[in-house]
Amino acid sequence: MQKSVRYNEGHALYLALLARKEGTKRGYLSKKTAETNRWHEKWFALYQNVLFYFEGEQSARPAGMYMLEGCNCERVPAPKGCAAGSAKDAALDKQHYFTVLFGHEGQKPLELRCEDEVDGDEWVEAIHQASYSDILIEREVLMQKYIHLVQIVETEKIAANQLRHQLEDQDTEIERLKSEIVALNKTKEKMRPYHGNQEDEDPDIKKIKKVQSFMRGWLCRRKWKTIVQDYICSPHAESMRKRNQIVFNMVEAESEYVHQLYVLVNCFLRPLRMAASSKKPPISHDDVSSIFLNSETIMFLHEIFHQGLKARIANWPTLILADLFDILLPMLNIYQEFVRNHQYSLQVLANCKQNRDFDKLLKQYEANPACEGRMLETFLTYPMFQIPRYIITLHELLAHTPHEHVERKSLEFAKSKLEELSRVMHDEVSDTENIRKNLAIERTIVEGCDILLDTSQTFIRQGSLIQVPSVERGKLSKVRLGSLSLKKEGERQCFLFTKHFLICTRSSGGKLHLLKTGGVLSLIECTLIEETDAS
Repeated sequence: MQKSVRYNEGHALYLALLARKEGTKRGYLSKKTAETNRWHEKWFALYQNVLFYFEGEQSARPAGMYMLEGCNCERVPAPKGCAAGSAKDAALDKQHYFTVLFGHEGQKPLELRCEDEVDGDEWVEAIHQASYSDILIEREVLMQKYIHLVQIVETEKIAANQLRHQLEDQDTEIERLKSEIVALNKTKEKMRPYHGNQEDEDPDIKKIKKVQSFMRGWLCRRKWKTIVQDYICSPHAESMRKRNQIVFNMVEAESEYVHQLYVLVNCFLRPLRMAASSKKPPISHDDVSSIFLNSETIMFLHEIFHQGLKARIANWPTLILADLFDILLPMLNIYQEFVRNHQYSLQVLANCKQNRDFDKLLKQYEANPACEGRMLETFLTYPMFQIPRYIITLHELLAHTPHEHVERKSLEFAKSKLEELSRVMHDEVSDTENIRKNLAIERTIVEGCDILLDTSQTFIRQGSLIQVPSVERGKLSKVRLGSLSLKKEGERQCFLFTKHFLICTRSSGGKLHLLKTGGVLSLIECTLIEETDAS
C-alpha cells in the first residue's frame, strides 16, 4: 500500500503569504475542475516554482497549490463546444486558453483560461520560467561572480598595502632631503659675510662694475635702435604698413556698408511693411518682398562680420582676417538671389511709383535726414557691388602679404571662392535677364510665340527692316526672305535670336502680329546670302 506524502502546512501557508505579496505573477484565472468539467474563477499567485490559487483576492488561506517543477505550459485553442450559437458561447470563444502539463504520471493537466491575450501570454511565460533548477543555475552563476569579486578585492588590498609602504619610504626620503637642504642653507649663510666683506673692502671694483653695466646698456640700446630703424626703412615694413592701411580702409568701408543696409531696412523696408498692412495699403506685401528681396538677411550677416572686424582691430597690430572670411564665404550665397532679381525689383518699384499714394509716401521716406538725399534705387544698388569690392580688397591685400605669411593661402582661397561666386552670379543674371527679355517680347506679340518660352533661346537684337517683293532667281528664291509673296516693299519689326528669326507687322494701334506665312524662321539649316547688286 502506497503511503501518502506529508508536508508542513505552516510552511505552505507561509509560502502562500509570500506569493500573495511578492509573487512573480498574480491575477484572476478560470480553472477547469477535473470532476465536473466546469470552469470556476480563482485568484492565482505564482511564487518561484509553486502555483497557489485562492477563492478570492482577499482570501487568507489558499484553496490549493501546484508544484510546477519540470512542467510544461502551452497555449491551446478554444474547445469545440464553444463555437456555436448563443451569446454565452460567443463570449467563451473570446477567452484565451492554456494548459499546464506536469512532468510525472498520475496527475491530470491543469486547464486555465483568461480574457486578455496579453495577460495569457504573460502567464504562459511566467510558468515556463518557474523552475527551481533554473534558480539553482542562476545562484551558481551569481556565486561565481561573487568569488571573482572577492578575489579582485583581495588583490586591491595587497596593491593598497604596497602603495602605502612606498609612500612611507618616500616620506622618509623627503625628510632626509629636507635635512640636507637645511644643512646646505646653513653653510651658505656662513659664507655670505665673507663675500660681503670682500665687496665692502673693494669700492673701486663696484665703480668699475657700474661703468661696465652702463656701457653694456648703452651699446644694447644703440644696437636695437639701429635694428628698428633698418626695419622701418625696409620693404617688408612698408608692405606691412600698406597692408594695415588696406585693412583699416576695409573696416571703414564695411562700417559704411552696414549703415547703408541699416537705412535701407529701417527707413524703407520696415515702414513699407507696416504700410502694406494698413486698411488702404499703397503697396502689397508681395511687391515689398519683390523690391527688397532678402536685404534684411544680408544686413544681419554683415553686422556680424563687422563686429568680428572691429574685434580684430582691437587686437592691432596682430591682424588675422582669414578665419573671418572662412566664416563669411558659405553665407555669401544669399547674394545670388538678390543679384539675380535686382533688375526685376527695380521694375516692380517703377510700377509701384505709378501709384500716387505710394510715390508720395516714398518721397516722404526719402526726405529722412538719414538718407542724405539718396533715393531708394541707390540703396537697392549698394549690395550689387559688395562681392566685387571684397575681391578687389583681397587682391590688394594679397599684393602686400608675403608668401610665407601665415594666412596667405587662406586669403588666396577666399579670393578664388569669391571670384567663382561672382562668375556664377554674372551667369545667372545674364540667363535671368534673357528669359525676362524673351517673355517681354512674347507679351508684345498678339498671337504669342511658343518658341520664346525655350530657355536656351538667347535674344540677339531687334529692329525694323524693309521686306522687298520676291524676285525669282532660280533656286535662290526658295531660301530668300523675299520669297514671301509681296507686291510692294513693306516695313517689318524683326527679332533675332540664336535659333529663330521673327518677322512681325505693326498694326495701326501699335500692336505686333506675326506674319501668317514665314513669321517664324528657323536658323538651324538656313543660309545667308548678301546681294551686292542693289538693282
